[in-house]
Amino acid sequence: MTTAPLRVAVLSFAHTHALSYVHALKDMPGVELIAADPDGASAPDASPRGAALAAELGVDYVDTYDEAFAWGPDAVVVAAENSRHRALVERAAAAGAHVLCEKPLATTVQDAVAMQEACARAGVVLMVAYPVRFAPAFRDALTQIRSGRLGRVLGITGVNNGKLPQDRAWFTDPELAGGGALVDHVVHCADLLDDLLGERAQTVRAVSNRFLHAQRDLEVETGGLVTLQYPSGVVATIDCSWSWPMSSPTWGGLTLQIVAERGTLTVSPFAKGVAGHDAEGETWDPVGADLDALLLAEFIAAVREGRAPQPDGAVGIRTVEIVKAAQSSAAHGGAVVPLG
Repeated sequence: MTTAPLRVAVLSFAHTHALSYVHALKDMPGVELIAADPDGASAPDASPRGAALAAELGVDYVDTYDEAFAWGPDAVVVAAENSRHRALVERAAAAGAHVLCEKPLATTVQDAVAMQEACARAGVVLMVAYPVRFAPAFRDALTQIRSGRLGRVLGITGVNNGKLPQDRAWFTDPELAGGGALVDHVVHCADLLDDLLGERAQTVRAVSNRFLHAQRDLEVETGGLVTLQYPSGVVATIDCSWSWPMSSPTWGGLTLQIVAERGTLTVSPFAKGVAGHDAEGETWDPVGADLDALLLAEFIAAVREGRAPQPDGAVGIRTVEIVKAAQSSAAHGGAVVPLG
């Protein structure tokens, strides 16, 4: 286990989670941090990016990815637009830097596989940013299910919906994001189901539409429902819609309702908070564990200890497979799509 300072580069501020990743890394002892966001200047929205956002966050900044890699990072956090993940992950692997990549791992299965293979060849860690895995409520549910106390799982209803992510317009760009709500929100629940059930989905069926936020004339789906069937017979659904009103004081939420032979469990990691009002209207301050900080702590610990963290690149590939199958199903009227 190494105790030397770790050099970590945050590559891009495109994903809003990059801000909390910077805060978490700044609070960690023995971590030296820089950021680069060269695509921020051409972003299709007015949200702060680049050097201005780095100054606001109090993190050292370089203008290009070339400079970031010349700095010699031990690890990188890739928070770029989805379609730009592969190039950055492969570059990091070539530089011998361990990788934490924002979800989804890629916009195609082929890209996701290539990224995992590049990291495996280079002998570096590839971890995918699924922070809800570290929620105490989910960890407790996982313990209860695996103990057998509730018997066999029969079915699961998953909900991961929220506001339209208009503060980062690339989320609704089909080329940069790879899709809309099906891409943005299916993967978190799919990852949790993967871990909870310990088996891979067998078939996928999905429907989607653009009824929500129709006035914006978006090119991607804004609402969707995905049904997964597993070899054990478990059927799970995922509501992935951007259905929360823009006036909501919080981004949205994630809930799993698990029905087993001898009981039910509800996992809702973002349900607790302090509600109130201020001059601008309703407010909501979440309480509980900082899941992004727990995610970063696992990544940094794995790098220091020379071990493979979870969720890894294989999980990232499986969740991309589910998204692509869901998109194919929705495009064909809700046809059932088998997974390999």
